[in-house]
Amino acid sequence: MITTDFAPGSPCWLDLGAPDVRAAAAFYGAVLGWDYQSMGEGEDMEGGMFRKDGKVVAGLGKLTEEGARPAWMIYYGVTDADATTRAVERAGGTVRVAPMDLDDWGRMAQYSDPLGGQFAVWQPVEGGGVELVDQPGSLSWTELYTSDAAAAKEFYGGVFGWRFSDMELPGGGGTYSLITPAGLPEDRMHGGVMEIPEENLTLTDGRPYWHPVFAVADCDATVARVAENGGSLQMGPEDAEGVGRLAVCLDPSNADFVVLTPVSG
Repeated sequence: MITTDFAPGSPCWLDLGAPDVRAAAAFYGAVLGWDYQSMGEGEDMEGGMFRKDGKVVAGLGKLTEEGARPAWMIYYGVTDADATTRAVERAGGTVRVAPMDLDDWGRMAQYSDPLGGQFAVWQPVEGGGVELVDQPGSLSWTELYTSDAAAAKEFYGGVFGWRFSDMELPGGGGTYSLITPAGLPEDRMHGGVMEIPEENLTLTDGRPYWHPVFAVADCDATVARVAENGGSLQMGPEDAEGVGRLAVCLDPSNADFVVLTPVSG
């Protein structure tokens, strides 16, 4: 369960790097009911905030990194971004963006894990993070697809102190590793690690990648809106026992995300 108290090591922010900010804002507005608030003016929008029911749920920015694919970036809360950077380097990761201050909001950094999976951290000062989670139209889970789950667990466990508990997927679907932040009970699980053959990681040419899972009231209706607005499906919709009904989606620029209608109760 993701909450907004942002305990260290838990998700606290996410943003989308998109080649066309205006088109991305229109797509997610239609699919997830988000309102977009630009941080600039005029036709050349460079970025801003997505809101649901008036509360911030994500950020949006123009993709400027040469050769980068459109994708969601997930940020995990830390108390010291510089110490986390040193931990990333000791564990064999790479610093993509060195720790930097963003006005008075906080301090951020971005990394790649040893196999190339990209993630980020946020050390808050005034800005804690998103304002709505675990509700329809907001972040409810984070997920890593990787070709080496054991290596991923060793790396992220060393960096964040995460605990992992493995569960076997039905029908011989493999092992799924559930993530719990250090020092918190299992009801604060916030994500999972799924091992997938390297040749099936087609979005990233075999490299691992994180993606967000958004809660929705009706998975099938949401999937229909994805298709109607120029997106596509990678998987589903399908029922996951004890979890809910879900689908892996791509927006029109091929940024991946999951929509999930959780089981009631």
